[in-house]
Amino acid sequence: MPLPLAELLSPALLDRLFARIDARTDEMVDLARALVRMPTINPPGDAYTPCAELIGNRLRSRGFIVEYRRGEGTQGDSDRYPRTNVIARVEGRGRGPCVHFNGHIDVVAPGHGWTVDPFAGAVKDGRLYGRGTCDMKGGLAAAIVATEAIVDEHIPFHGAIEISGTVDEETGGFGGVAYLARQGLFSKPRVDHVIIPEPLQVDRVCLGHRGVWWAEVEMRGRIGHGSMPFLGLSAIRGMGDFLGLVERELYPKLDARQTRMPVEPPGARHSTLNWNSIHGGLDEGYEGVPSPLVADSCRLVLDRRFLIEENLNEVKAEVIELLERVKRQRAGLGYTIKDIVVFHPTMAEAEAPVVRALDESIARVLGRPATHIASPGTYDQKHVARIGHLHDCVAYGPGRLELAHQPDEYVDIAEMVASAKVMAAAALRLLAA
Repeated sequence: MPLPLAELLSPALLDRLFARIDARTDEMVDLARALVRMPTINPPGDAYTPCAELIGNRLRSRGFIVEYRRGEGTQGDSDRYPRTNVIARVEGRGRGPCVHFNGHIDVVAPGHGWTVDPFAGAVKDGRLYGRGTCDMKGGLAAAIVATEAIVDEHIPFHGAIEISGTVDEETGGFGGVAYLARQGLFSKPRVDHVIIPEPLQVDRVCLGHRGVWWAEVEMRGRIGHGSMPFLGLSAIRGMGDFLGLVERELYPKLDARQTRMPVEPPGARHSTLNWNSIHGGLDEGYEGVPSPLVADSCRLVLDRRFLIEENLNEVKAEVIELLERVKRQRAGLGYTIKDIVVFHPTMAEAEAPVVRALDESIARVLGRPATHIASPGTYDQKHVARIGHLHDCVAYGPGRLELAHQPDEYVDIAEMVASAKVMAAAALRLLAA
């Protein structure tokens, strides 16, 4: 028989559960180190299958039902770089809700500036170092140990617990959570609550994130001889006019807008616009003396982060209006604009069940109240909400976001342990509902 709520969340039971997690600190670190030693660099998507199998084999040995789902046909998927996802599930003793922990297994390239081997999993001064320790293999290891502790403690509960290791979050999540959501794996009735252990600090619950619009703008002019530029039409000069208008007119408008979302850091509570890249004229990479040409093309990629209070059509219209003005000012100049990625803002309600469960568990484990935040960038919650139509989903996990993608990335081991306790207690609260 499943335990009633009072017994399932009794101090004595939670103390036993927390003691079991404490006793497995070294095991949690070893698991995280094993995950880090899998160089799952994205792009191109290295080592996805062996990393997924490492997780699957471990959880199968603990009694979980394990399956692998390849994101066939998604961006980047190939026989050389298969988009292999793993999903593991353990059933309780009766019908009830399902709590799902989702962590992405892909990491960005290590880059330069490391003082330790980025894929060795070095432990020093209470920290685990390596690419992906913070974002987010440390959090995934903590979630795995948290759920294993519930199973190994033989706690009778209604419902089910799931864990997934998914791919491609760093490049949009299309072969991972987006693909699985289209298969119904992040929707009711299969799943009721989702916790994503992204690195947002152990006392903070991330309710959601701002929206993103990436687009490529190409300005088109007319080629000509560099000694007679008046016979051509420079696309670079046209793009310069556009950038000047953005600088003088659009940036002040964006700075004046502020969201009700509790975005951290505070600078991201405003609308923002970044130029990811700009290219014009001759192709890059040529050797020797350049040709004397008037540039007939100039391209840039914009990264516009918009607020939950903003309308996407109006966000786009602001940019297009400035492009139209440039076009009118320089006869013969043209432009195209093409969407690359669009994700709308998403935010769980502060009183949602998963938020309340994490709030209460943070207070129990850490002895201080939780803080609610929102992320400046997107993560896989967007797919759970927009495709799975499941809104009881948040991010919570160990680590500090500012360390993600940095050289000498690390996660504090004590924070991994604390987050595992919070996730275990929150899962029990949700399963007892």
